[in-house]
Amino acid sequence: GEAEMSAESGRMRGHPSSSGDKKSKRKPKRKETYSVYIYKVLKQVHPDTGISSKAMSIMNSFVNDIFERLAVEASRLAQYNHRSTITSREVQTAVRLLLPGELAKHAVSEGTKAVTKYTSSK
Repeated sequence: GEAEMSAESGRMRGHPSSSGDKKSKRKPKRKETYSVYIYKVLKQVHPDTGISSKAMSIMNSFVNDIFERLAVEASRLAQYNHRSTITSREVQTAVRLLLPGELAKHAVSEGTKAVTKYTSSK
């Protein structure tokens, strides 16, 4: 695929290449995406607007990219402090470092809200 490269893509998972058997049809590998969630958010902000599969693929790549950047930064922060756990504190700091101004402020408040909601539901 174009932009959908995953860590799993280059690796074979215990399926020996059956050269003799020409009938065996391999089930295509399932792809996990954020499409459903991107669509739900789109409908919240623009109920009458649709999205092409190309645009959805781009949005999915965007979400994966930001996730990766935040994870790497949070991991680095934990390592600097000789910690083996990424907590909400590392994630929050990563957000503050990676996102510009107002975007970081909104992201931090949404994150805090989500963590509070999760903690109270337990």
